[in-house]
Amino acid sequence: MQPVRITGKLSVMGQPALGDFPALAAAGFAAVVNNRPDNEAAGQPGSAAEEQAAEAAGLAYAHIPVIWPTLTAEVVRRFQAAVTAADGPVLAHCASGTRSITLHVIGEVLDGRMAVGDVRSFGARHGFDLSGAAAWLAAHGAGA
Repeated sequence: MQPVRITGKLSVMGQPALGDFPALAAAGFAAVVNNRPDNEAAGQPGSAAEEQAAEAAGLAYAHIPVIWPTLTAEVVRRFQAAVTAADGPVLAHCASGTRSITLHVIGEVLDGRMAVGDVRSFGARHGFDLSGAAAWLAAHGAGA
């Protein structure tokens, strides 16, 4: 899977292989944000192995796992802080990229840069179903 550019600073994608980290650095990424909890699926490298691969490739690394039932605004803020703190383009990933772009759009809505009504169409333009983000925002009274 190829990264999908979301903003000038943020791209998302599904799970990269450990061997992909040098290519990500060569493509100009400065940091990787892993939004998968460890042991989510068989064969998943895990955060410790990813951190080693990222550091070996010269990439900053953050592990901000997302589990839908326990997603909070604090997790969104941690994600935003990791992207902001990076010294260049950031690649955020989960199994498919959906959780990563979800964190981005929830933050955009919470900060008033995106309307709740634009979330689904924004996701569709980038190839993602963001109905989960819209539902989270509705359940938390955001943008009402």
